[in-house]
Amino acid sequence: MKMTSAQAAKLLRQLNDELRNLTVREENSRSFLASLGEDPESVRPAYVYAEMQKQQAELEQKIRKVKHAINVFNATTVIPEFGFTIDEMLVYLPQLTRRFNKLSVMADALPKVRENAAFGRGNTIVDYRYANYDIEQVNADYRETSAELARAQTALDLINNTAEFDIEI
Repeated sequence: MKMTSAQAAKLLRQLNDELRNLTVREENSRSFLASLGEDPESVRPAYVYAEMQKQQAELEQKIRKVKHAINVFNATTVIPEFGFTIDEMLVYLPQLTRRFNKLSVMADALPKVRENAAFGRGNTIVDYRYANYDIEQVNADYRETSAELARAQTALDLINNTAEFDIEI
């Protein structure tokens, strides 16, 4: 079956949800309580161990196949604008995001800021915190990183929503 990475991710979520539901159903029906004097058969929930294990194993196998197909696709599909694979992009995006967040804080700094007086010190000493970098250069790097992050996210979204691969389930 051919599908995009976005479609495969949705299928994977659906399969994991089905497995979770099946597991909860098993937990709720594999044992039960009956009061003394009550006929246990009248309150016994429907549960067939072998059938439940078979259903769970089938879902787990489908999950493995979908996850493997996604991993192979991510490891072999190159994003043309960047020249590296999707799995590399999945490492690059958090790196860019960390850099973007750091530069955001640095870009907001003032060149000189008065610090609050330290406890126990007299009011005659005033401390100042100075930016030890070129704020304009940081602002330029911030804008560049922001644009690169948007470009990378868009390139990944495009591949994930257009490039198809085969999944055998």
